[in-house]
Amino acid sequence: SSSDPVLKTLQANDYRPFHNSDPPKLASLWNACGLGRGAAVGLTSDAVETLNLSQTYFDRSGLIVACDGDKVVGCVHAGFGSNEQGSGLCYETGVICAVMVLPDYRRQGIGRELVARAERHLEAAGAKSIYAGPAEPRDPFYVGMYGGSEQAGFLESDADAAPFFSQLGYEPVERHIAFQRDISNQREPVSFRLATLRRKTEIKVSDRPEQATWWWLTRYGRLDTVHFLLLPKHGGEPLAKATVVGLDLYIEKWNSRSVGIIDLYVNESERRKGYGQLLILEICRRVKQELVGIVEAHAPESNLAVLELLRTSGFARCDTGIVYRRCDR
Repeated sequence: SSSDPVLKTLQANDYRPFHNSDPPKLASLWNACGLGRGAAVGLTSDAVETLNLSQTYFDRSGLIVACDGDKVVGCVHAGFGSNEQGSGLCYETGVICAVMVLPDYRRQGIGRELVARAERHLEAAGAKSIYAGPAEPRDPFYVGMYGGSEQAGFLESDADAAPFFSQLGYEPVERHIAFQRDISNQREPVSFRLATLRRKTEIKVSDRPEQATWWWLTRYGRLDTVHFLLLPKHGGEPLAKATVVGLDLYIEKWNSRSVGIIDLYVNESERRKGYGQLLILEICRRVKQELVGIVEAHAPESNLAVLELLRTSGFARCDTGIVYRRCDR
């Protein structure tokens, strides 16, 4: 049957770097691999090219494909994160951003060989440590295609990722919790404190953060974004801020128009006063008017304050992303 594995051992010359004719094949591979709830589906080659291949730092040697004749049956994509200033790449830290093998070709060593080749590519470019699963600031590719609102490693809903990387000697080093809120039917919580804060504040909207770095622009600048500032009505420093990113590539997967909240920040001197919740709820109210049905946000598992803020703002946990690091060997 068509579900039976294709028993064929690929040879060394069946693996090669990216060719300019590959984007349609890569889009088909992505759509066929079943990467879980956090992966957009129905992708075209235009999306693959715009969000990944057109990046100024794209290196064809880091995108390695496995072929059965003319058919692309698997690929791995490796790259580098940013430096601390967000002004360029940091070549000391490499990351495996994606590994895909067609279902009929799995469990034959193709994925293992792809990762080994990606590791050699990263090490040759200067990587001293190698991670698996993109997450800020090691997220050069697939923003807007995998992870949802932002990259968070490989998701638990992508069920093959954890056992695969464990077998290759990678250990979990970060966990990020993905939350979603269905705003199409939910009512806003009624709170006297929030009503009081709303009277004392105002919202300023722009298309991007005022001090967006090169790293931010090269990834989120390719998506629709709106930046929200919560300000005191009578002037002063921002009380809280966040950016909303459009997730139009997920319409088919989640059956709803969706957005993500990223870069959520509350002024340190104003925390635990309700400003973060006020901003989140105001964002939800405004995007609902634009016929958005789902809002997603992520938080590191270690950030208990943000986890609680999202829960009290009506969000529910929907997934967990895990970043892995290769053990020394």
